[in-house]
Amino acid sequence: MRHRVAGVKLGRTPAHRRALLRNLVTALLEHEAVRTTDSKAKELRRWGDRMISLGKQGTLHARRRAAAVVMRRSVLKKLFDEIAPRYAERHGGYTRVVKLGLRHGDAAPLSLVELVERPGAEKERGGQTKKRRPRERAKPAPETRRRAAAG
Repeated sequence: MRHRVAGVKLGRTPAHRRALLRNLVTALLEHEAVRTTDSKAKELRRWGDRMISLGKQGTLHARRRAAAVVMRRSVLKKLFDEIAPRYAERHGGYTRVVKLGLRHGDAAPLSLVELVERPGAEKERGGQTKKRRPRERAKPAPETRRRAAAG
């Protein structure tokens, strides 16, 4: 039974898994979007939401707990000064996982993990798109002389 077992192993040792997720969280907070595999994305969503919750607390203790995970001071500063205030009115659900398809080479399922309500997200997705009309069917090729002569 899997009762009270949180997190996934991701096929790594505990130290390697922690290092991987620390790097992914740092990249997510720095760039506000990260492309990775589905299973890593699901685990990253948990870690990312937890870091933003710490940022919203804003206490010294919360800053130290976040510093134990986030790899760079500049990203830690961004978390507490820019990202956390953006989500002051939101209770959880700070990240979104968007499935992207399969990776060429090994066909691993890829996902995009991004912060919701991030500035510039509409530009990347193209904003509102117009409805496309179906393409006109190609006209049949004209009969060639050979076919006409042979027929």
